[in-house]
Amino acid sequence: MPAEPHPAAAPDPPATADQPPSRWRKLVPVLALLVLAPWTAECSWGGFVLADFLPVVVFLGPMYGGAAILIREIARHLGAGWPAIVLLAAAFGVLQAGLVDQSLFNPGYLDDTEYADTRAAAEATLVPGLGFSVRQAFDYVGNHIVLTICAPIVLVESFLGPRRRLRPWLGRPGLAVVGVVYLLGSLLIFSDSGRKGFLASPVQLIVAATVVLALVMTALLPRWRDPHPRRVRRAPHPLWVGLVVVLVHFGTDLTPGWPGVGIALALAAVTGGLIAFWSSRAGWGQRHVLVAGTASLVTAAGFAYLVPPYSAASPAAALAGDVAVTVVTLALIGGAWWRLRRTSPAVHVRAS
Repeated sequence: MPAEPHPAAAPDPPATADQPPSRWRKLVPVLALLVLAPWTAECSWGGFVLADFLPVVVFLGPMYGGAAILIREIARHLGAGWPAIVLLAAAFGVLQAGLVDQSLFNPGYLDDTEYADTRAAAEATLVPGLGFSVRQAFDYVGNHIVLTICAPIVLVESFLGPRRRLRPWLGRPGLAVVGVVYLLGSLLIFSDSGRKGFLASPVQLIVAATVVLALVMTALLPRWRDPHPRRVRRAPHPLWVGLVVVLVHFGTDLTPGWPGVGIALALAAVTGGLIAFWSSRAGWGQRHVLVAGTASLVTAAGFAYLVPPYSAASPAAALAGDVAVTVVTLALIGGAWWRLRRTSPAVHVRAS
């Protein structure tokens, strides 16, 4: 999902494609992202049963939703596109797992959940001296990139008309309010209950903060705002893009330990490069972006039937939650696809 140019550089759609929104309609995508981000982050892969969906959205919405809104708005205000969003999402993933809930450094973070047995596998890729698992870092940060940030942004933007899709939704006052909401939500998780009484060492905190700063600085580079000319060859059908992303998810867990980490990193790099290459071709549009950005969500919904929720639940409750995940996921993606067919059948997203 590469970057788009500033909306002013995109071809103008027909005037009837997207009417100027009212004051309240301007807030609808913001509120949608605030609600959707915590659901995709924690519920879409089977982490909670159906009865917990609403508490998860309410409790984690300020942190996850606030982060998704801020990342999206920063990129769109700068006229940057998906490379900047992905880098900022990676920075958020390190910030969340390394500094906020500190799950990256806490070896017992999952001990009171149904995933306590994953501790041994995580420790197989432990980095000496820093006390974190590379395997867990890949999973935690990767899931924050694709599920917490990119998938909800792609979905909400795809429901909008072409004129609003790439434009900022909030001004400075709105960004300030969201920033405060995100900070309060993060402080809530940083409390002893969120960190489960664990506190990372100064060295661990410094390393995590350094990585976050490096990712943010890279995301803000001007190069992500400069569109490049398209290649003559046309982009593949969107479904081929989605198929590649889904197959990569199956390959990232082929083997445990360091060989598995190497395979996972290689597959992620190849997939990112392939999507960047395809997106530079003629015909790459929002439908491609939608499929590339939600293929991980579809995969997570499929695997939800194979993994337990965090807390022990009856088979019936777990199955009901998994079915609900499937229904919500298909409804969101199907609705976004239908909306794109109505609002922007010929408007393409230029890569940069």
